[in-house]
Amino acid sequence: MTHTQLVEIQPHELKFTFEVKKQSSCAVHIANITDQHVAFKVKTTSPKKYCVRPNIGVIKPKSTYDFTVTMQAQRTAPSDMQCKDKFLIQCAVVPFGTSEEEIPPSMFNKDNGKYVEECKLKVVLVSPPHSPVLQPANGISKQGASIETSMQQEKFPSGVENLPPAQTVVENNKDADFDAEEEEPILAKTAEDVKLNSPKNMESNTNEVVKSRDLNTETKSSLTKDFEELKSKINSLDLQLIEAEYIIAKLKEEKLGTMKDMEILKQELVLLRTKGVGKRAQVGFPLFLCMVALICLTIGYLVRA
Repeated sequence: MTHTQLVEIQPHELKFTFEVKKQSSCAVHIANITDQHVAFKVKTTSPKKYCVRPNIGVIKPKSTYDFTVTMQAQRTAPSDMQCKDKFLIQCAVVPFGTSEEEIPPSMFNKDNGKYVEECKLKVVLVSPPHSPVLQPANGISKQGASIETSMQQEKFPSGVENLPPAQTVVENNKDADFDAEEEEPILAKTAEDVKLNSPKNMESNTNEVVKSRDLNTETKSSLTKDFEELKSKINSLDLQLIEAEYIIAKLKEEKLGTMKDMEILKQELVLLRTKGVGKRAQVGFPLFLCMVALICLTIGYLVRA
């Protein structure tokens, strides 16, 4: 089954101007020639020797993307300035809106018939201008046959030419072949990670790890104590809450009893008032009769006189 080409890559050979104990960089230009978003990932057969920035990314449709490959400073020159290192650029179509952080490691696996475009790049070492290279084979110093520039005439982001070397991917087999059965490579580490992993900083890194472990132990013990204190406080608050609920229930019962007593008192007061009015009526009636009888007697006496 034929597939449409996804990207165009320039150059097809990574040319580095080789000088002992000096870094050299090369820019790679990727052009997405499709109407889809394409993700890429860079692998190499010598991960400790090169730094790729960035080594994974997403290219928009009909757009370009540049990354820089930096060769670590070497202590000795290879025989006859020959280098067997290779790079592999894998490309695959991704959904719209996919970011670099969202690209899973399985994106570039050729499982279930998934199409992954691959492009291999060779590494070529170039002698610097007017700089003889010693060949260990015969001990004769000779001038480079052809003087070539170390950097390709490609545009790439500023501030990446002299990046510190960093580990990019898992090292492959000795014959520099990229097969589908190789182990999934690890993404490139940052320059700071490589610096921390250098031999000069191993001892300080070990001390920092020990200190970090001690701090973690102290932090865990402190957190445990704080947790126990919070737990005891919560239990105390629960007890206080239960006591408060009991007191509130008791007060409600007392309130209901008080209201009943008040109703009884009101009823008794009404009865007392009713009885008082009846007694007054009974006391006042005989007195009224006596007064009327006295008046009648007085009037009768006056009439007779």
